[in-house]
Amino acid sequence: MKESINGIQIRSLFSRNLKRLRALADFSQIDLALEADLSHNFINDIESGKKWISPETLGKLSTALKAEPHDFFLPDSKGNEQTAEMLSLYIDDIEKTHIKMVADFRKRYLSEDSNDRGSSGKKKKKNN
Repeated sequence: MKESINGIQIRSLFSRNLKRLRALADFSQIDLALEADLSHNFINDIESGKKWISPETLGKLSTALKAEPHDFFLPDSKGNEQTAEMLSLYIDDIEKTHIKMVADFRKRYLSEDSNDRGSSGKKKKKNN
């Protein structure tokens, strides 16, 4: 049988997940406070385990962080799996952005205008 979980452990779990979800959203505590219509001090107190939340506050945090309410109560191992999944999505996005950027640079700098350039990359003078 599983060991009983007390209130302090639940607050600690919630706090860790709130910090994790806030980091994934790239929010500071102030950003989250503004987005969730809460005070910065209240966000700080929640993350430090000094204060607990109401169901309404959970809803505000979920909406602001684009997370499901249960995401705040996931055990660490589940959170690590989700962090790895999110990191994979970010890496894929960075890779796609990089590929697009290289293609844009090639199109812009190495297309038609490249015919007017010498091997040094400097624009050749046209003889009139």
